[in-house]
Amino acid sequence: MEPHEVLRTRLAGQQLREPRAATAEDALKNLLAVQAQEFPYARWSLAQRTTGATAADVEQAVADGRILRTHILRPTWHFVHRDDLPWLRALSAPRLHQANGGTYRRTGIDGAAAYRSDDVLAEAVSGGVHLTREQLAARLQGAGFPVKGLALAYLIMHAEINGVLVSGAPVRSPGGALRQTYASFDERVAVAAPPAVPSREESLAALALRYFGSRGPATVRDCADWSGLTMTDVREGLALADEIAPGGIVAASFDGAEFYLRPPESGGEAQRRGENLRQPQIDLVQCYDEYIMGYSVSRHYFGGTAPAYPFGDNPMHVVLLDGVMAGSWRHSLVRRGSDVHRCELDIRLSRPLGQELENALEVAVAGYGDFLGMLTVRVPAGT
Repeated sequence: MEPHEVLRTRLAGQQLREPRAATAEDALKNLLAVQAQEFPYARWSLAQRTTGATAADVEQAVADGRILRTHILRPTWHFVHRDDLPWLRALSAPRLHQANGGTYRRTGIDGAAAYRSDDVLAEAVSGGVHLTREQLAARLQGAGFPVKGLALAYLIMHAEINGVLVSGAPVRSPGGALRQTYASFDERVAVAAPPAVPSREESLAALALRYFGSRGPATVRDCADWSGLTMTDVREGLALADEIAPGGIVAASFDGAEFYLRPPESGGEAQRRGENLRQPQIDLVQCYDEYIMGYSVSRHYFGGTAPAYPFGDNPMHVVLLDGVMAGSWRHSLVRRGSDVHRCELDIRLSRPLGQELENALEVAVAGYGDFLGMLTVRVPAGT
């Protein structure tokens, strides 16, 4: 498999090419989990994989609890669909607590204290209450817990990992920024009835099918680093997946490594997709997009690193030209009084573009504006 075929297959599997997902929820189900520490840009990661979802659509799905934002996998913030979070949390929780063990000890969070704080937090959000981090801190302080720095962060994360807390409906600050709230895991996830959690073996198989089905070609190490599981776990998941869905994931050896992916498309499907790829396409992806962060040892195929720091210490996102890094970008929201007036995109390209590619870039800028629902313009670099 040639490098351009790797990129083409990944772009298609991640729905950055047609056919795209109908909704942000569908895009998330395809990817299983989407890194989401930068909430405004994580909304874009989901929406740009759809036929036209907006920032408001993603925010509403999060507010409704259909899309949840929590610490899981490595661990870091991720979007996970409500249907997938119970089994994914159960699968990853032991590894997460193990990874956090050193910080638990450094901040004085022993087992008894952590579980007592879980009880305090569970009571605080019971009955449909959604609280901000500061409000949770006040509850913990009232119960005698430290409420600053890492201690607070890891008490809250401990509760997320244990299925006590999960994201609530976001609230807007006086300045208009969205702020995370926390709610009861059981109340947000088990809306109608408690979901049945599959066995560990079934969960390993499901993770392998979903990861390699959406991100392939990828290696076992890629999946292990993405999921926080061991390489042994991933190999077991691949073997179990082959029993459940024979031929659903296939192996391919190239560049001196073993890769796994969905079976190649039929001739007709490949031809139609090839027709879609004849026109060059530019994508504005956030620096933590799954197209980048979904891989570790085979990330190099996209031709760069992210975030990019072309000038100074300010991180920038990634401009892709047919899946290869071609520059960096960031946005600025311009206010008129208390309202956001427009969005300005600072785009730094690694080389000048011809007219055809300039047209493709304008399409990408317009798509970002449609997502935000506001006038979005490209401004001279560095302004």
